[in-house]
Amino acid sequence: MLRLVFSLALILTGSLAGGVHALEVGITPELQTVITQHQGRPFAIQRSQNRSARIHPFYSYTSRKCPPFCLTPMVAAPGVETYGELEVLDALSRIGKGDETVMVVDTRAEKWPMRNMIPGAVNIPWAMYRDASQPEALERVLVPALGVEIRDGTPDFSNAKTLVVYCNGAWCTQSTHMVQDLLELGYPEEKLKWYRGGMQAWQLYGLTTVNCRDLYRDGVPYCD
Repeated sequence: MLRLVFSLALILTGSLAGGVHALEVGITPELQTVITQHQGRPFAIQRSQNRSARIHPFYSYTSRKCPPFCLTPMVAAPGVETYGELEVLDALSRIGKGDETVMVVDTRAEKWPMRNMIPGAVNIPWAMYRDASQPEALERVLVPALGVEIRDGTPDFSNAKTLVVYCNGAWCTQSTHMVQDLLELGYPEEKLKWYRGGMQAWQLYGLTTVNCRDLYRDGVPYCD
């Protein structure tokens, strides 16, 4: 909450100063802060103001064993738009304004969002739902989370949410698996967006993240 108050104060200061930028490191020349909703609370996203900041050591590695950590193509699937940071921020801003038709989805296993995730995102560990022997698990995640209705055993995507999915980076395939699996189930391609850069690119640009201290389960921080 202190982070949000500080961010809002900076925005107000900038506007009172006749449009002078209050932050030394903005997102764009016109945009300094994006307000989203994270677990029902307003949350501010900015770039780090520490000019000496460095990317998290995990994301500084240039080489990972391939397979499985191979580079993915620029397009996850035909008809599915690839997003950059500004498009993701626009989706998060819409979420912050109460738009329930869009969702940013962290597809990684739960241990990863505990360390860091994009504010406003929802963690749906897609590997949990890929097992064909667990169709009831897939149905459970489709119905409440993604706005899909099951009619006579068939998914109805009329009210499906627009999903912006991501994982650890361009070498991580959990998000592309989710895209491909949902397409096979009939999810509309125009309602699937893929943030290829994922957490590696997000942290490279110094954008705000949340971790277990900011995540709550039954009102208790995950870290406790």
